[in-house]
Amino acid sequence: MRFVVVTGMSGGGKSTALKMLEDVGFYCVDNLPASLIDKFVELITVPNGEITKVALGLDVRADQSFKKTTEALRNLKAKGYQFEILFMEASEPVLIKRYKETRRIHPLAVDGRVEDGVRKEQKVLQDTRKMADYVIDTSNLLTRELKAELDRIFVQNEEYNSLMVTIMSFGFKHGIPSDADLVFDVRFLPNPFYIDELKHKTGNDKEVQDYVMGFEEAESFLQKLIDMLLFLIPNYIKEGKYRLVIAIGCTGGKHRSVTLANELYNRMKDMGHYGIKLYHRDMAESSLQDLQR
Repeated sequence: MRFVVVTGMSGGGKSTALKMLEDVGFYCVDNLPASLIDKFVELITVPNGEITKVALGLDVRADQSFKKTTEALRNLKAKGYQFEILFMEASEPVLIKRYKETRRIHPLAVDGRVEDGVRKEQKVLQDTRKMADYVIDTSNLLTRELKAELDRIFVQNEEYNSLMVTIMSFGFKHGIPSDADLVFDVRFLPNPFYIDELKHKTGNDKEVQDYVMGFEEAESFLQKLIDMLLFLIPNYIKEGKYRLVIAIGCTGGKHRSVTLANELYNRMKDMGHYGIKLYHRDMAESSLQDLQR
């Protein structure tokens, strides 16, 4: 039997992940009190039982100290039960934004600020996060991308490393992304903005892509960047890094940066056993509100 514990930050996407696991055949139970975890596991692990895949959702709403929940999980390990922990999270600014947009009350900030509740929860869950087998950051993750990541882990059973690589395009005139780990400036390339027939198109259009990638410098830059990332990523994984944001910027974030980000994503998406996604910050149209929970 495959047994998965789904936990993480409130607003990180736990409920969405549980629904997706249910769609692929997992028997899902959410928000079970810590005192019932042991008994629940005994019942579902009966030999020759009908249930073969179980997902159990746990969060601070069930036990605000979360100490009993953590202890229960450690006791299960000590008794020899096999299970995996999926930890869902997002960056602090994104979690705060999600709560403010939906006007929901954070479970640890009933009488205070959302910011205080998020920071308190981070401390409460830090031990559980260290125990996790999989950590998924949904800060810039679309629902279909989360589904693809869960399918990769729990349906296709591919090798997994807790590293999510985000390739992000942006415009310097809108500011450097605050969560960027590596920032690259491609303003050295000729700007399609000054070509009348390309001005109102973007790096998602073939005409702009052909123009930008038609310069030898663009291809040379891309190859050097890939070589560096192929060296860096395995070492980041070795050191336990779980999130890597590669930001590629041009002036407005519409032409050169989008083209190079698209090219980098297409060439690296099948190169390793880590999650990888593409995000165009300054031309994003998709909402992440469906990952509120």
